[in-house]
Amino acid sequence: MTEYGRGPGSEPWHPEDPLYGDQGWGGQQPAHGQNQYGGEQQQSYPHDPYAQQQQQPQAQDPYAQQQYQQQPGYGVQPDPYAQQPQQPQQPQYDNGGWGTGQQPAAMPYDAQPAADPYGGGQGGYGETQDYYGTPEAYPPPQPPGRREAAPQQAPTQTPDWDPEVQPEETHPFFTGADDRDDNGDDRDDDYDDDPRESRRGSRGGNERRGKGKKKSRNGCACLVVSLVLVGGLGGAGYFGYSYWKDKFGAAPDYAGSGSGSVEVEIPKGAFGTDIGNILKKQGVVKSVDAFVAAQGENPKGKSIQAGVYLLHEKMSAAEAVKMMVDPNSQNLLVIPEGFRNTAVYDMVDKKLSLKKGTTKEVATAKRSELGLPDWAVNGKDIKDPLEGFLYPAAYPVTKETKPEAILKKMVQRSNEEYEKLDLEGTAKKYKLDGPWQVLTVASLVQAEGLTHDDFRKMAEVVYNRLKPDNVVTNRKLEFDSAFNYLNNQSKIKISTKEIRTNPDPYNTYYHAGLPPGPISNPGEEALRATLNPTSNGWMFFISLDGKKTEFTKTAAEHEKLNKKFKEKHGLE
Repeated sequence: MTEYGRGPGSEPWHPEDPLYGDQGWGGQQPAHGQNQYGGEQQQSYPHDPYAQQQQQPQAQDPYAQQQYQQQPGYGVQPDPYAQQPQQPQQPQYDNGGWGTGQQPAAMPYDAQPAADPYGGGQGGYGETQDYYGTPEAYPPPQPPGRREAAPQQAPTQTPDWDPEVQPEETHPFFTGADDRDDNGDDRDDDYDDDPRESRRGSRGGNERRGKGKKKSRNGCACLVVSLVLVGGLGGAGYFGYSYWKDKFGAAPDYAGSGSGSVEVEIPKGAFGTDIGNILKKQGVVKSVDAFVAAQGENPKGKSIQAGVYLLHEKMSAAEAVKMMVDPNSQNLLVIPEGFRNTAVYDMVDKKLSLKKGTTKEVATAKRSELGLPDWAVNGKDIKDPLEGFLYPAAYPVTKETKPEAILKKMVQRSNEEYEKLDLEGTAKKYKLDGPWQVLTVASLVQAEGLTHDDFRKMAEVVYNRLKPDNVVTNRKLEFDSAFNYLNNQSKIKISTKEIRTNPDPYNTYYHAGLPPGPISNPGEEALRATLNPTSNGWMFFISLDGKKTEFTKTAAEHEKLNKKFKEKHGLE
């Protein structure tokens, strides 16, 4: 097999074979009948348009170069311009027949026998070199139809660097493309012996550098990097200091008791952090942490309740806590337990600097808009449907608070507290007419009792007197508090004649059973005592000095105490 993929033979087949096709050289054709290779024998191929010749193998002469005879093919007209077939040469003998080893002189046109291009035989003396069989061979000739001027090749650049080096950097920071002087030229400040710099060709592609000048780094970029590093270190230091200060340092705080006046409202359910945030937004304290710390240090700090407080601007956290635990600093409307509605209305007018009677008029006109529960009664005998629903508590108020707003808060608070109690269950247990009458009992207990123990005993007295089998009082309660309510008074000295002859529905000396509705606003203790009375059989009670209540089970015991009471107060 040869390098062109075919065994030795008379016909090359590949166009890249140096003997394929027309053997013209350098674009010049020899005249017909002349050897175009300067006397060397040309071997024709079937693809030659001028001749189709076949090589005839000849016997090898051990003393001479092997020759080839060309014969025209069968059925083919000879080309008058084709090269005449070579006749086989006979070996020549010089002077006695000894072979000299030289070519015969009878070779036409001084042609020398061509060497076997496929290396099939041993060449003779004087054999020429194969110009196509070496790496430095000339390019193979082309047929006439394919010939064209050889393209001008760019000068070959022999790289003087390792082809496997990293590709050239293109970022301006590394190439120095942005580092130019005032005239727009690149600045070459320093020399660099780094061979990598010499490996980079110019942008034109035709210029190569060996050891060249190194581009200086972009000054602005370096400055930015420096600033970033310095800023990063500074920021890390700042945050580290802030972290240390937050964890181990004292919280920011004002000094002193401050100045001016600030009205601050603390909502229900607010914790220390919530209160601190509110005070900070209002300009009272400097930081939330300072307030939380001061609240923890003050023994009463956890007792701060919802409400409105009158504080100062820029005061220390410790002073703020101190004022807030003082009830006098709060801007609150405090409704005591057992107060009647008439007293509450007067308190609202005074707190809001309103004309006396303003709040009562609002309550009468807007009672249906204040949020009373469905079980509230508004009968013809009810003196005030809101009685019992202005829950006793502390209500924050401001200069802009309106009467209807504060009344709504009171009714809402009463509804919340009553929902916590089983008023329905208590009504069924003691055969009362729903939650309304349970609230009425609680108002009586609140008005007559003095202490928690009194409240429970008082509730038992009410339930025992309401029993159908009560023949001692015939189901009459005979409470002075109810008579005082209908007269809007608070008297201890009431004559027997006056109290037993007044037919008002609220007069429990005149009418059996409960009054039409509550006579006060009971507090939590009176309400719970109403739901959980004693069971010791108490039927009577009396307070001789207004500070202590005496309870008895029989009428005889009660009469003895009643006689002492009349004697003490000069009553008949």
